[in-house]
Amino acid sequence: MKIEKVAVIGAGTMGAGIAGQVANAGIDVWLLDLPTDDNPNALAERGLERLRDPNAPGLISKEAEQYIRLGNTRDDFSVLGDCDWIAEAVVERLDVKQDLYRRLDDTCHADAIVSSNTSTIPIRLLVEDMPESFRRRFAITHFFNPVRFMRLLELVRGDDTDPAIIELLADFCEQQLGKGVVPCRDTPGFLGNRVGVYAIQCALHAAFDMDLTPLEADAIFGRPMGIPKTGVFGLYDLIGIDLMSDVVQSLVEILPPADAFHREAAKIPLMTRMIENGQTGNKQGQGFYRVGDGGREVLNLASGEYESAPPRLALPLAERAEQDGVSLLLEDDGRYGEYAWRVLSRTLAYAASLIPEVDDGPLGIDDAMKLGYNWIQGPFELLDEIGVDAFVARLEDEGAEVPEFLAQAAGSSFYRVSGDKLEARRHGGEWRPIERPAGVIRFSEKRRTLTAQNSCAVASWYDLDGVALVEFHSKANALDGDSMGILADALDAVAAKGMRGLVVHNDAQHFSCGVNLGVVRDFYRRDDLDGLDRFLADFQQTVHRMAAAEFPVVAAPVGLSIGGGFEVVLHAQQVICHANSVMGLVESLVGVVPGGGGCKETLYRWIEKLGCGDDIGEACRKAFMNLGYGKTASSPVIARAQAMLRPHDRYVINRDRILGEALAAIDDPASRTRFARPPLAMPGRPLFEDMLKWLEKSHADGQFFAHDVCVGSEIACIVTGGDIEPGTSWSEQDLFDAERRAFLTLVQTDATRARIDGMLDAGAPVRN
Repeated sequence: MKIEKVAVIGAGTMGAGIAGQVANAGIDVWLLDLPTDDNPNALAERGLERLRDPNAPGLISKEAEQYIRLGNTRDDFSVLGDCDWIAEAVVERLDVKQDLYRRLDDTCHADAIVSSNTSTIPIRLLVEDMPESFRRRFAITHFFNPVRFMRLLELVRGDDTDPAIIELLADFCEQQLGKGVVPCRDTPGFLGNRVGVYAIQCALHAAFDMDLTPLEADAIFGRPMGIPKTGVFGLYDLIGIDLMSDVVQSLVEILPPADAFHREAAKIPLMTRMIENGQTGNKQGQGFYRVGDGGREVLNLASGEYESAPPRLALPLAERAEQDGVSLLLEDDGRYGEYAWRVLSRTLAYAASLIPEVDDGPLGIDDAMKLGYNWIQGPFELLDEIGVDAFVARLEDEGAEVPEFLAQAAGSSFYRVSGDKLEARRHGGEWRPIERPAGVIRFSEKRRTLTAQNSCAVASWYDLDGVALVEFHSKANALDGDSMGILADALDAVAAKGMRGLVVHNDAQHFSCGVNLGVVRDFYRRDDLDGLDRFLADFQQTVHRMAAAEFPVVAAPVGLSIGGGFEVVLHAQQVICHANSVMGLVESLVGVVPGGGGCKETLYRWIEKLGCGDDIGEACRKAFMNLGYGKTASSPVIARAQAMLRPHDRYVINRDRILGEALAAIDDPASRTRFARPPLAMPGRPLFEDMLKWLEKSHADGQFFAHDVCVGSEIACIVTGGDIEPGTSWSEQDLFDAERRAFLTLVQTDATRARIDGMLDAGAPVRN
């Protein structure tokens, strides 16, 4: 059986998200909800509107909408008769779900799979009154919100579920929907929420108990621990304080009385009052944080009043730990170290205490936390980094209980490398190789079995069976001279050793946020503009070597590829990216221009896309707009329409398959698409002056700030040739040179320096 037609019942946040991801995969899907009086399909239409939200688009393109059909459970229930999978995402009430299942059993074909998105109701209760034929094809498919972006799918089988059904769902959701499928037992909260909500509650209660401000707690319980930067209070605001409180209460109701979760689940009076007052987080514009008349404000947890707050709190300890590892937090004997230990010791011990109840080893929990909560490392990986013996000794010194599975790892670890395999410890001490589905390669795991051929603090390259893989690994994977040095060394090695090709990839949340602005600032603060020019020229020539190489060069980016990071991607002979990849050249927002070939390449891409021939004026205008507005594309489909990707570049919906696809592309002749960058007859002075007039008029109309005009003028000069005669021939190197001249001109202005200072010191560029 194949899943070719899907239906989702329940068009709320989760149901609409599931339907959207099915549509993103190019599969027909019905989205049904209850009928309403005036417009029977109003609830389903509202679900579709959620997917169109430009701030969090659930669809990778407008074209994906064509696969979604809207309906209601009164008028359109019969369409379910030929659906192969019906995903239920209705209200968390057992009676409502069971009534729906009885209707489905009467309507659906005999092989149709039915699943529930529940995270609170055991599967045995969901189907207890249903016939065996229904139970055989029923499962729980627990997606995480937002469905398009969160990689985790917890897949739960019942006692009577046919293993073939589970295998079919797992394959479909992994390959077609791009999910990291984690098999779960039918235990309360499964894996992700069981550990994730516990960790959040530990961080919340510890902050209140230790009189930490939300700013302090979020600075520690965030990136220094390898957890998203929202922290605990920011996360409560993001999810919704009322909704998060409901999640906590649901776990209280389903977890056994002796579970340690109950010690972290007590209601906090201040938060109860906040919910009553409508201070429920971002959706209401105020929670623990808000934006007031004077800027960002934070709630004083003692007084309940808002106070002025900086854009971010810079804690030296947190910044060092983010760079050097979580162990640095635990070595601190101050209150921040005490806070970190309290949260981590309880969370990691709790995760260990769940083995073997929820799983036989660490892999499922670690996968769930990385895929469902965006942790960089799972709990057991963190224990290995901290050191199992040191962690256990500190627990024992405090008289805390040491879970059995944690004690079993004493003197050892939870993961090890054996030969060329990464193995995980099982309950009882057995070691078992980590096996992923065919075609799935996580470089974070593969790397542990390899030795870098060359490495520095910010980048490394490895030999993967005759393919050089370059990995950036600085903070946010920002690029500097050392990054480009590793890339250049890998290019040299491939050519000298006759290797098969080169792949640029990493398994971090983002490919690269661009050139390290701190390095740029250091150059101009030392008044070393010649050094900055040499850095830019080296960057340009290194990426040019990627484009002109006699061997295949493939970029395999995930997450953000912006600024200088995208300039690296632009010069790969083929790009294989993720369906959620975000790309663009955003340098204008910080008062500079792309100086690593981005302006040049944007112009050539538009010339190719438009088929301009010798009259490149329209391509110049397109490039001017893209670069001036700092446009980004929120999906590869949009990127292709904006000439950011070429026709042969492609995307993969499951990011765990990107590296495998990139390695396969190395041996595909189609991946050797070197760049033809002939001289251009530049439009010169007339078009340049038109662009300047447009900038001045837009500034006069209040559309731009004064410095936007300065930056835009430099971009116009690059893409037209500036004050030159029309038809003047420019080579690719002329465009490279123009980029560097513009970059150096702008960094000497006070306005650009203010923008860079704002980005580096406050996390946001100044608008001036």
